[in-house]
Amino acid sequence: MLAYRNIGRTLKKAVKQPKYAYQAFQARFKSYRSYRTGDGFSAPPETISLFLTFRCNLRCHMCGQWGDAGAFKDMTGQELKASLSLEEYKALIDDVAPSRPTFTLFGGEPTLYKDWIEIVRYIKSKGMRVNMVTNGMLLSKYADEVVEAKMDEIILSVDGDEDVHDASRGLKGTFQRMMEGMEAIREAKIRHNPNRPFISANTTINEVNYKDLPNVLRGAEKLGAQVCTFHHLLFLTQNVCNLHNKIYEQKFGKPCQDWFGFVQDALPDMDTKVLIKEMEGLRKINSPVAVAFYPNLTDDEVHNWYTDEQFVPGGYKGRCLSLWIAAYVLPNGDVREYHSMDYALGNVRDHKFSEIWNNETFREYRRSVKEMKRFPVCARGCTELYRYG
Repeated sequence: MLAYRNIGRTLKKAVKQPKYAYQAFQARFKSYRSYRTGDGFSAPPETISLFLTFRCNLRCHMCGQWGDAGAFKDMTGQELKASLSLEEYKALIDDVAPSRPTFTLFGGEPTLYKDWIEIVRYIKSKGMRVNMVTNGMLLSKYADEVVEAKMDEIILSVDGDEDVHDASRGLKGTFQRMMEGMEAIREAKIRHNPNRPFISANTTINEVNYKDLPNVLRGAEKLGAQVCTFHHLLFLTQNVCNLHNKIYEQKFGKPCQDWFGFVQDALPDMDTKVLIKEMEGLRKINSPVAVAFYPNLTDDEVHNWYTDEQFVPGGYKGRCLSLWIAAYVLPNGDVREYHSMDYALGNVRDHKFSEIWNNETFREYRRSVKEMKRFPVCARGCTELYRYG
């Protein structure tokens, strides 16, 4: 139900957010039980991610959406304009409110959707939790509204100090604008509600920052983060993506092109001995920011992670449970699983989300994935395998 390697990371957040942790545990237990016994049926999702827009105001080099080889770069103008209306989002929220899932606002960059703050307010009015994954570029404009709306958590990415962060994001000044946004949030919390939103920082360990991870932690401290999670780099080879595409088309009749945004020409050029030393140093730092690594790897596993693209560390089952736990709603209304943006399991403009979640298409997809355990891209292209497996 919960990979034992994730227990430490989970406890760090549970201490700071006990009510949320309890609700998540209850939902996870129901999902796990339906995975074991449900023949493709699932209890209501623990979390629903709303991709409010495909658009983004940055071009971060490592991003699988808009990065150097990103899957969204070839989208047409019409595809980029796709979005559900505020009323359509409200109908979706009303539909699932009885099961009280956690919502995560996502993108692209969710703050580019004109009514995103109204969605936050509406979710909170129904007594549900809402988080947002954002680059922070526009937060200073909305700080008071975010705090007044009682958003539960803001999740930011930080890559290091100002120079390193800006270089990774592809635009000078991004770190400073993020800092200004977080300062505005801090001031608004003092004025309105000192407990929300909880601030999480995520960083991806990569070829640029792995030799100076304490510098990343200092960046998280400056942002006022309460937790900083260091994510091991996701990367895929062309062969793995080709194999995934072939299997996906054979099983479901559609190609799966969106993972090609994570393809690298070669394995990461990283000295794992240096990385292991940096990780050890991080654990010894006395910081107000709790530090976690994801996946949580032993020293030997760190080496294997960056030298073998199909390696799955011990303590993780190597199976995908995300189909029983999480759902993703795209800007055009498509409900999809995490393995492909090209394979819709239904559309909320045609059917209620609650009907789609256990329709025959979704149930058959779950049965197929349960039989396979995972796809070729899962080991190194997807965090869900380690979060939910």
